Amino acid sequence: MVLVAIVLAGCRGSVSPTTPPSPGTDSAALTRLISAQMDRAARDWNRGDLDEFLSDYAPESTTTFIDGRRARAGIGFIRENYAPRFASGARRDSLHFEELKVRGLSPTLALVTARFILQRGAEVTASGPFTLVMERQPEGWKILHDHSSSDPD
Repeated sequence: MVLVAIVLAGCRGSVSPTTPPSPGTDSAALTRLISAQMDRAARDWNRGDLDEFLSDYAPESTTTFIDGRRARAGIGFIRENYAPRFASGARRDSLHFEELKVRGLSPTLALVTARFILQRGAEVTASGPFTLVMERQPEGWKILHDHSSSDPD
């Protein structure tokens, strides 16, 4: 579940969210934009800012999250899933992403794959692959679907 949040969440860019790539934008530009958004999401996670971390998800009730066990829908569920990790005194390991790949599916849709890595000091505490389906909306690129899995222990 941490995986999904991580991935999550990670879809706002350092480029102004109101200026997403135009339909003719090349794949390298889209990859840079989404990579910057994922980097920002990791910083939000590491800073303990749940609201900013979740702001990359589309707020619709149809936004889906799959944690390797089951599919759930709605930003409310996603918030409830991650809230305990952001509670005062909760242990939340440092997050970063690796192996990011972005594939534009249309001018308004993108498929994102990567790995999340959670670390406590030098020790990796959790990791795994994830897939996001993102949509360009007026506010920027938003996660419509997040499927995160944990690596086997």
